[in-house]
Formats: sequence, structure tokens, C-alpha cells
Amino acid sequence: MAIPHLDLSSLRVLVAEDNPHMRHILRMLLSGYGIRRIFEAEDGASALELIGARDPDLLLVDWMMPILDGAELTRIIRRSPAPSCFIPIVAVTAHTQRNRVISARDAGVTEVMCKPVSARGLYLRLANCVLNQRDFIRTKSFFGPDRRRFQSPTFIGAERRGVKRDDGYTLDGPGEVDQSRAVTKMRDSAVS
Repeated sequence: MAIPHLDLSSLRVLVAEDNPHMRHILRMLLSGYGIRRIFEAEDGASALELIGARDPDLLLVDWMMPILDGAELTRIIRRSPAPSCFIPIVAVTAHTQRNRVISARDAGVTEVMCKPVSARGLYLRLANCVLNQRDFIRTKSFFGPDRRRFQSPTFIGAERRGVKRDDGYTLDGPGEVDQSRAVTKMRDSAVS
């Protein structure tokens, strides 16, 4: 698989990680990709403050942090009325059991990356966030990137978007919530 070459120098990335050694590793990798504006938070509460102050384009979140863990931080961000609710969130975790990945997806993360991180793996996650942005979906119980990576035209289940359920509730379809201009700007500036 060919790895796309992207100019990531204009990205603002926030790393929320309680382990200082892991923060250092992530900062070094991001710097190696040409990213110059990297902000660090040692817990979820500090990350929330920095999101408001620094307006990052992308968030790398450790899933197991003190004060606010990655799941709660992601839910708070996704429930926010601010444009930051559209920020791509990459969960970085050593706990990659299927149920934990599903839990992260259901919280609203864009990507999941397992520890230990590799330079190639992190770059591919960043490239995917920039190049393959998914529509955001809003239902009664979820707001975040479309959890389905692949569309099956033969799927006719009750949870299909645009289908009216027995309880009278119609699931929102793609396009109900547009991608923020910041995310589009991030993609356009990285593709050169």
C-alpha cells in the first residue's frame, strides 16, 4: 500500500496523555511529520481547556487518564455545541480488545491506535483523518463520525439511516450534520 505524502505542517495537534514518556514519543513522531504546533495535556480536564484556547485540528487521546478518561473526554467534545465537536479524535490505547474498540467507536472517536505506537501506524491514522473524512451522524444516542466504514446497499436493518422505526423516530441520514469548515481546511491544506 502506497503511503500518501501530506504536508501536515499547518496542523495543530493536541496530545492528551498522562504518561510524560508517551507524550514525548508522540511529540517526536508528530514533529517528524513536519507538524510544528503540538500542544500537550496530562489529563482530560487540561485537554478540554486547551481545546478552547488552542483550537486544535486533531486530538490524540490516551484512553486511560486521570480526572477525565478518553471516553468521557470524547463524549464531552462530541456533545459540545462548538465547532470543536467535529474534531478528529484518535484514541491511543494499550487496551485493544474488541469490546474496548467498540466502546471507543461508540463514544465517537475517529480512529483507534494501539500502543506501542509505530511511526507508520500513527502517520496512517493522521492521513486517514485528513483524506478520508467521514460524515458525522446524529441520532438519539450518538453524535460522531459515521461508525460504518463501508456501506452495504443490501443492508435493510431497522437501524439503517433514513428508515422510520416502529417508535416513529427516523434515523438521521448522512449530511444532516455537515463537516466543519476547519476539518475541510485541514484536508485542503495538507494535500499538496
